[in-house]
Amino acid sequence: MIFNSIDFAIFLPIVFSLYWFVFDKNLKYQNIVIVIASYLFYGWWDWRFLALIFVSSLIDFSVGIKLEKENGKGKRKILLWLSVIVNLGLLGFFKYYNFFLENFISTFSFFGIGFKANTLNIILPVGISFYTFQTLSYTIDVYKEKLKPSHNFISFLAFVSFFPQLVAGPIERATNLLPQFYKRRLFSYKKGVDGIRQIVWGLFKKIVIADNCAKFTNEIFTNYASLDGSTLVVGAILFTFQIYGDFSGYSDIAIGTARLFGFELKQNFAFPYFSRDMAEFWRRWHISLSTWFRDYLYIPLGGSRGKTIMKVRNVFIIFLVSGFWHGANWTFVLWGLLNACYFIPIMLTNRNRNNTDTVALGKIFPTLKELLQMSLTFGLTTFAWVFFRAENITHALSYIKRIFSSNNFLNLIPQTWGGRMLSDFVFTLCSILILMVVEWFGREQQYGIETMFGIKHRYIRWIIYLVLLFYIITFAGSSQDFIYFQF
Repeated sequence: MIFNSIDFAIFLPIVFSLYWFVFDKNLKYQNIVIVIASYLFYGWWDWRFLALIFVSSLIDFSVGIKLEKENGKGKRKILLWLSVIVNLGLLGFFKYYNFFLENFISTFSFFGIGFKANTLNIILPVGISFYTFQTLSYTIDVYKEKLKPSHNFISFLAFVSFFPQLVAGPIERATNLLPQFYKRRLFSYKKGVDGIRQIVWGLFKKIVIADNCAKFTNEIFTNYASLDGSTLVVGAILFTFQIYGDFSGYSDIAIGTARLFGFELKQNFAFPYFSRDMAEFWRRWHISLSTWFRDYLYIPLGGSRGKTIMKVRNVFIIFLVSGFWHGANWTFVLWGLLNACYFIPIMLTNRNRNNTDTVALGKIFPTLKELLQMSLTFGLTTFAWVFFRAENITHALSYIKRIFSSNNFLNLIPQTWGGRMLSDFVFTLCSILILMVVEWFGREQQYGIETMFGIKHRYIRWIIYLVLLFYIITFAGSSQDFIYFQF
């Protein structure tokens, strides 16, 4: 089930009504409603995958209880590794088995050694990377005694499978989300309205921005060999906005939906395209994953402590693993490597903490220096997204080579784009401009329209909401799956 579907539009009011108007007096029953709704939501794709999420939940729940009772350091490590191996084993099998096998065969073939093995027709469970990391963080925090284990299996099942953020995040820490299932939730009209507002803004990003951009990026990346360099640059920029609208839109809908049920999820995007350097970008992009790697991989490796060579090694590891997390394709690894190359000079010159505040804080316009910094960061990010979007490394390198080919910047718009295609392109650019203006003026908030620019008159705010809904319904692009469902 996806957020931008009729199924979800029917599903959400039913679950909301049961949760608040039928079982609102009993916390246990409310959590049961969450579990049933979450399993229904996830099983909508393929009910067979419900066994995976249940097994993962059961193992980590049991390991957590065992860790509380066990004092021996050796046995505690065994319990921790049991959780790590099972969870990463399931993730590795479904997501990377064929990738490793194919590369293993290619390596032998390169040295002239014939090696045959059959790949498996494996369907990747939706969101497995997200809930695997969520349950792993629980076990690790219990092991480190940063969190007391859960003794309520229903609450734990609800934590792991919580449907708003189950499929594509945010990747919630147990220290933040799990305790919320222990406390009685009371309906708040203010939080409810705020949740709906964020859902609407997320739908705008996804349906209007991402889905309309997708129509052009798909055509440009598919037919790049026959297009001029300027068009390929436009394609890369449009994908930059497509992936932002798609993923941050999902996060906004997830956070807003959770708020409807009385839960607070962590902010996952903090206006990353207004970043002044790549270090700031990675503090603002997919925050839940970036901080997960920081806390559970980068810091245990030594972080920024020690000799320079160790710092560089740790940065490369964190970005390469982050790239590989996104998918079984060398394009993601190269994307991660490229971002590591962006980040390392900033770290070595001790400038990685220079921009920790909001750009142009309290001002309407940025300075010329800030504008140039944001433009450079955006350009570097856009270049890296080409590898992320490409089908393979050859595709990415050919795409980039054609951009920089001589005498190749001929037309901003392909000559084949006439009539409706041209008008849709202009409309998409205007929609992106609206997005950036709204987010610029809302950049000090959790999301773009959180405070509606300080407008105090309720009727004016509701008019704006209705106009936004009309805009979403009228100018929706062709329905596209969320990009991060494949991860």
